[in-house]
Amino acid sequence: MFPRLFQIGSFSLPTYGFLVEIGVLLGLLLCVRNSQRLGINPDDSWNLGILVTLAGILGAKILLIVNDWSFYTRNPAQILSMNTLRSGGVFSGGLLAGLLAAAWYMYRHKMPPLRTCDAFAPGLAIGHAIGRLGCFAAGCCYGKETHAAWGVVFKNQLAADWVGTPLGVPLEPTQLMEAVFEFFNFLLLMWLIKRKHAEGQVIGTYLVLYGIARFFIEFLRGDPGRGEVFGGAMTGTQLIAIGLVVVGGLFWLRRPPRAEVAAAS
Repeated sequence: MFPRLFQIGSFSLPTYGFLVEIGVLLGLLLCVRNSQRLGINPDDSWNLGILVTLAGILGAKILLIVNDWSFYTRNPAQILSMNTLRSGGVFSGGLLAGLLAAAWYMYRHKMPPLRTCDAFAPGLAIGHAIGRLGCFAAGCCYGKETHAAWGVVFKNQLAADWVGTPLGVPLEPTQLMEAVFEFFNFLLLMWLIKRKHAEGQVIGTYLVLYGIARFFIEFLRGDPGRGEVFGGAMTGTQLIAIGLVVVGGLFWLRRPPRAEVAAAS
């Protein structure tokens, strides 16, 4: 809709990048605040948040390339092209990379893993919601053509030039769907973090709800690079989404020690 926020001479500020930075900063501030509330060292939380952010960006780009491997093997120069750098990547790849980086950092610095993940879950949700608004502004992560009343039409040529957005065609507003869902997910997680009965319930809730939402929204996505598994029965992102639901469910099913339940209460 509005890919470029402004341009002064040869310098331009993409709306997507601006909103992503806002989302990251707000998410980090919230993560640190929740960490302090749960008795976690705020300095460790800042460092962890920065590491997870960098790992998430890298992981999202890597999964984007993996999902569209045939294109990138034919056009290897596109890996470092502006189109790839401007693309939001695949969030599921960023989430997995972020979780792996977080696991390493928490182990090395002896941070309580589930409690720390609980503290970070609401910040992750609100940061993602704002980032999806950036996707909508840029035109990336667009949906399939639709004739429903809620279809959105992109007209800015920059969107087509930068990320290949179809112009003049009503599309499913998948970016807004995910943004709205993640905003309500954020509100639920903030409510739950004050009322959880055991460590891991907040991050477990996030993984289950986001995994379910992303699985179904994926059916409406129309941008390339979705990837295919099981002979095209589902996309790679949907397979990851199922994994997130399973892991989140395990967090809810685990039997925490009595001391942990008392501390969480």
